[in-house]
Amino acid sequence: MAFLSKLKDRLFKSSSRLEEGLDAIVEDGGEEISETQSEAPAEASEKTETPQAPPSPEPPAAEVAPAAIEPEPRVEPTAAAPKVPEKPVEKPSLLGRLTGRQPAKPVIKRTLDDDMLEQLEELLIASDMGVDTALRVTANIAEGRFGKKVSTEEIKQILSDEVARIMETVAKPLPLYPQTPQVVLVVGVNGSGKTTTIGKLASQFKDAGKSVVIAAGDTFRAAAVEQLQVWGDRAGVPVLTAPEGSDPASLAFDAMTKAQEMGADLLMIDTAGRLQNRQDLMEELAKIVRVIRKKDETAPHNTLLVLDATTGQNALSQVETFQKLADVSGLVMTKLDGTAKGGVLVALADKFGLPIHAIGVGEKIDDLAPFDPHDFAQALTGVEKT
Repeated sequence: MAFLSKLKDRLFKSSSRLEEGLDAIVEDGGEEISETQSEAPAEASEKTETPQAPPSPEPPAAEVAPAAIEPEPRVEPTAAAPKVPEKPVEKPSLLGRLTGRQPAKPVIKRTLDDDMLEQLEELLIASDMGVDTALRVTANIAEGRFGKKVSTEEIKQILSDEVARIMETVAKPLPLYPQTPQVVLVVGVNGSGKTTTIGKLASQFKDAGKSVVIAAGDTFRAAAVEQLQVWGDRAGVPVLTAPEGSDPASLAFDAMTKAQEMGADLLMIDTAGRLQNRQDLMEELAKIVRVIRKKDETAPHNTLLVLDATTGQNALSQVETFQKLADVSGLVMTKLDGTAKGGVLVALADKFGLPIHAIGVGEKIDDLAPFDPHDFAQALTGVEKT
């Protein structure tokens, strides 16, 4: 299954909330408009452009209807047979059948006015885009469209385009540098998905031909080390550990030495989960960075902050704090399959502009993929990919 299809399936909470909300907004104050008149000229044009057979005493039966319409067998009229009136207008045109166009149906449209924009803002804020981002998005939606009638499908497409525009600048893969080993420090709060993210990334880099080593820097939880070893086995990469309770900064320093001796391309260092409001734990993270730089002043070359999408707006404060202490270089968003507030990723892109390297929508090893702004926007808003 393509990742976009999986993303749409897993993002059902976010997309269904937006879709239902947009339906309700358009229906509230909207009116039913028939689009038959706008499509009628196209059908009429098709009829006039279709070459007609010249009159003859015995017209060929195969030319009575277009090739796409199967001719019905000729039935001799009888007194009991009811006369069925012909309805050529209801038959789809040849162009319509070839392109899959369905007969025109009435749609509900609503004028894009101040009341509708206010409702859109409330919906986007409820989807965790944040007040500032929601205001900016709705303002851009209104530009050039204010006072015009829009349908649900139209407003979904407009919103999808706007979300993709905001996120295009931050959709970047994890950069690779010539230094070996390239040190990738992975940070985040408790339960954000750091360990599984490291295992998935290690597997992907190994498949790409890179030599990868993992360091189990969460030395205070034996379960964390065991979990990382399981992921290391799955990815087929070695995991460096230290006795429980060891200094994580010392482990990081020793891991850099061993990775260099092994000729590894990448060293991925896991860290203990820490809340951004625990100053002592954040200082410990700052110590890890200082010790790493004694070995290589350019390290860590990447500092990935793993965020749990279910935390909503709290992710913004996490980015602010970790960025100050650990110089975060990029983001990975996990658990998008478990929240109805996937819009927080839009708020992060709009406020910080940090690269978003990957997103996760599950626990399997292939449930982490490079971030694609257009696929994400379409999945979030429920727009079908064309």
